[in-house]
Amino acid sequence: MRFRHRVAAGIASLALPLAGLVGLAAPAHAATEATATYTKTQDWGSGFEGKWTVKNTGTTSISSWTVQWDFPSGTSVTSAWDADVTGSGNRWTAKNKSWNGTLAPGASISFGFNGSGSGSPANCTLNGGSCDGGPSVPGDTPPSAPGTPTASNVTDTSVKLSWSAATDDKGVKNYDVLRGGTKVATVTTTSYTDTGLKAGTDYSYTVQARDTADQTGPVSGAAKVRTTGGGGTDPDPEPGEKINLGYFTEWGVYGRNYHVKNLVTSGTASKITHINYGFGNVKNGQCVMDDSFAAVEKAYTADQSVSGVADTWDQPVRGNFNQLRQLKAKYPHIKVLYSFGGWTYSGGFGEAAKNAAAFAKSCKALVEDPRWADVFDGIDMDWEYPNACGLSCDSSGPDAFRVLMQALRAEFGDDYLVTAAITADGSAGGKLDAADYGGAARYLDWYNVMTYDYFGAFNAAGPTAPHSPLTSYPGIPTAGFTSADAIAKLKAKGVPAAKLLLGIGFYGRGWTGVTQSAPGGTATGAAPGTYEPGIEDYKVLKNSCPATGTIAGTAYAHCGNQWWSYDTPATIGAKMDWANEQGLGGAFSWEFSGDTANGELVTAMSNGLK
Repeated sequence: MRFRHRVAAGIASLALPLAGLVGLAAPAHAATEATATYTKTQDWGSGFEGKWTVKNTGTTSISSWTVQWDFPSGTSVTSAWDADVTGSGNRWTAKNKSWNGTLAPGASISFGFNGSGSGSPANCTLNGGSCDGGPSVPGDTPPSAPGTPTASNVTDTSVKLSWSAATDDKGVKNYDVLRGGTKVATVTTTSYTDTGLKAGTDYSYTVQARDTADQTGPVSGAAKVRTTGGGGTDPDPEPGEKINLGYFTEWGVYGRNYHVKNLVTSGTASKITHINYGFGNVKNGQCVMDDSFAAVEKAYTADQSVSGVADTWDQPVRGNFNQLRQLKAKYPHIKVLYSFGGWTYSGGFGEAAKNAAAFAKSCKALVEDPRWADVFDGIDMDWEYPNACGLSCDSSGPDAFRVLMQALRAEFGDDYLVTAAITADGSAGGKLDAADYGGAARYLDWYNVMTYDYFGAFNAAGPTAPHSPLTSYPGIPTAGFTSADAIAKLKAKGVPAAKLLLGIGFYGRGWTGVTQSAPGGTATGAAPGTYEPGIEDYKVLKNSCPATGTIAGTAYAHCGNQWWSYDTPATIGAKMDWANEQGLGGAFSWEFSGDTANGELVTAMSNGLK
């Protein structure tokens, strides 16, 4: 994908969460009217997630609160929520938000933060006094992690979970059972039967121990369970079933105002099979979350959410991930993959390829984080481009892509989907010849072949040409820049047709200063676009510059001095017919928000794939 629109969330990105929940006792000193208690809720080695809980232990209301503490050198706060946190040297100060400063007697409020380093807080003060109170008890260590649950007696609506006991220096009181990171029960034994589930649906369970001081330890490993019945499908499509996949962009919840619920209201959710959620970043040889606010923190009201239930301030996961979880509950046939890279974030793949096994482990740890392990069914790599140039140039060699895909398959195994979005440069000696796409295909479930962005106003003077030509035509500016050429080259490299998805752009590319209606005209620059010059969504173009002709299986439009090319329901239908004739595994789209409010492009894909 050539273009990426991202608006900053106003909150720093979440550091990569790899470990389970870890309780940590804070220093304790006497306080007469309120307490502030610290817990480390996540620890991934180079960083952590912490939580402070402020409780009014007095008899009168508190109108505001300020918590201050010291971190040792090398430990710092990188982002925070539900409080305004600032630092000066090693001293950190957290002040209440406008909406959570008042605490009635006995009431409490929590705020959290992400940190770098490994130090613990010291010298805590609350409203100028000392901090004291449970559940942390000086000298009492939190319990260990219980064993990973095992599932038995799985039915359409229930499952029995059993696990080995945790240990604690003063005794384990009970266990919290978490489904998809949300607590569903607290039990005193080492087993629990979860009921009221949906047939043919995937669930993920973890367990967390609590000691007699009410301190919680780290969560266990995650157990994945699929209930019986329901006519559900495995992550891989059945033989003959065509894939209809679309990209959901993380940043679309900002300026584009496109949310997971739009997939429901547009009718799209009932017609697609898979969603690629993009994009995670690739940094320092690891998969990392990009925008934690959009992914797991943004709160949705009841009318905005898929389920019709409002998010609460203290639930473990909000944001897009929770909305995708709700979407899968409503449409259990949909599988979701976490996509990494893209045009903007592909620069880190070369470093990742130097230690492919470590990279793969980091990716699985992020995808399988117990808070959202049930959301994702696989992983997608969008490396633009291995051993070639995109936003930056890569020189990792022709084997690096294959080695990386092999490591991902080895780490994720056969229970997860592993896919890749790849170049569609079918020219002689082009990008498809720069890496071993044929050899890598054995490790992948399919390729998303990006058969668009061939031509556009990145060549400001033209010639005007369709950005997503299906076939060649007389006067095409570059030989081999067509869908047919790309698919033919991949087949020649040994990639099975069923592992190839045809790419459809839900947008157009256009020029201005064009006088010639037919393709091949000159231009003076990029046509104006809502988010970026030379690019506009289909939902806008269908009305602002309706198609006036077709060329090479793609529509084009000349209106005033502007010239655009884009796909319409009719051209998509013809492309789906071609994909069926070629024996392709299906098609995918970039990206959902470019479609109309009633999902007419997704509908054309769904109707055409057979």
